[in-house]
Amino acid sequence: MAPLQCIELGGAQQHHLLNLARGSINSGLSSGQPLHINASSLEEELKAHVGVFVTLTINGKLRGCIGNLQSNKPLGVSVADNAFGAAFRDPRFGKLESEEFPVTRIEISVLSRLEHVEAESRAALLRAIHPGKDGLLLEDGKYHATFLPQVWEQLAEPEHFLDQLLLKAGLPAGHWSPTLSFKRYHSLSFAESEPAPPQAAG
Repeated sequence: MAPLQCIELGGAQQHHLLNLARGSINSGLSSGQPLHINASSLEEELKAHVGVFVTLTINGKLRGCIGNLQSNKPLGVSVADNAFGAAFRDPRFGKLESEEFPVTRIEISVLSRLEHVEAESRAALLRAIHPGKDGLLLEDGKYHATFLPQVWEQLAEPEHFLDQLLLKAGLPAGHWSPTLSFKRYHSLSFAESEPAPPQAAG
């Protein structure tokens, strides 16, 4: 099977997407609406219909993450929509406050296509996934969850990675059933520099 390939984006295009994400959050703070993107004005690469996630962190801690594994929208539009969603619609967090915005770091992950993982057992699945590289989508009836490839930075052991993904989906750690299915993907991830800490008044 062909290797999973992400689209190629140059530094200027990555910078543009990060600016769109920050602009959309700023629009949300001022008007309650995401930034409107004129898709026809985007470069061709930024019109691609691909999955994308936007992750927000403050001091290295997750502050919001929203995305889609596949999309029928141009990439630039998806980034603006998902940045707004990460800031204001992630059910795990309250809405981003204006005083948090300057210290919020934005990361964008552009996804490859999804690829089904053949695994007839938990052991086979653990052998099939590639730590540090594979994002993983779990589905079992009404239960589903995904971890982006960068989650391996916090969950380096495949057993722990899988159990935490099961828990995220609402299933018990160690769960296995014949109806479980998995898909893998890779991502092109890029982020803003860490914001400078606020200066103390004096």
